[in-house]
Amino acid sequence: MKAWTFEPIGVIHTPFRDRLSAPRQPAEAAEVAGEIELFPGRNLEHALSDIEHWSHLWVVFVFDRNEGWRPKVLPPRSERRRGVLATRAPYRPNPIGLSVVRLEGVDGLRLRVRGVDILDGSPVLDLKPYVPYTDALPEASGGWLGGEADPGPRYAVSWGVEATGQLAFLSERGVEVQGAIEAVLSVSPHPHPYRRIKLEAGGLRRLALKEWRVWFRVEGTEVRVERLGSGYRAEERGEPGREAHRAFGERYG
Repeated sequence: MKAWTFEPIGVIHTPFRDRLSAPRQPAEAAEVAGEIELFPGRNLEHALSDIEHWSHLWVVFVFDRNEGWRPKVLPPRSERRRGVLATRAPYRPNPIGLSVVRLEGVDGLRLRVRGVDILDGSPVLDLKPYVPYTDALPEASGGWLGGEADPGPRYAVSWGVEATGQLAFLSERGVEVQGAIEAVLSVSPHPHPYRRIKLEAGGLRRLALKEWRVWFRVEGTEVRVERLGSGYRAEERGEPGREAHRAFGERYG
């Protein structure tokens, strides 16, 4: 079988610097703006002719930060592992992603889009119009998810006084974690390897979210975040790039 090599035609610019900050689906980032920058010198100016007549586009891109792939994965909505080809997980045999965005304008080789769920700097392989009458299939089944809508309970996330102050403290230092925390806990706050949630004493639960820790309680479909903490030990916070952790430790212990 012949092997194929693809060369990106551009790159996408978005607010999402890492996987934890990116939403699971475009619907969760409906108003997030981004920009697709196509590379010059390849006649792409002509290839874009008439694209402004379409309201939405398919973006074919590369999961360029993946290393290898996994035949089975544990999706956020599943309690057991599934075959990766039966999911939309990024760890695929070929690291190709597909996402729908709303086209808001074209400025030369730059396309202003909205509704992006793609990591910043991801290589773009192709753009295709989203054609409603053929791309939207209301009779399609929900597969192992069941139903037509996003399944499972949606939890309401609130913030306690201490956690609210800690969020503001981190935000002043350029660390924004509220959106990522709410994205995880609103799906399910229960222990699960995918979400790195553990039970602790006194009814507390702890979420490990990259280098930060989040303590919260669950009552029915309500999640209340009590406090935040650094994932680094005190002796580790002095290393370069961990200034926010050091300041957080000095303020909150």
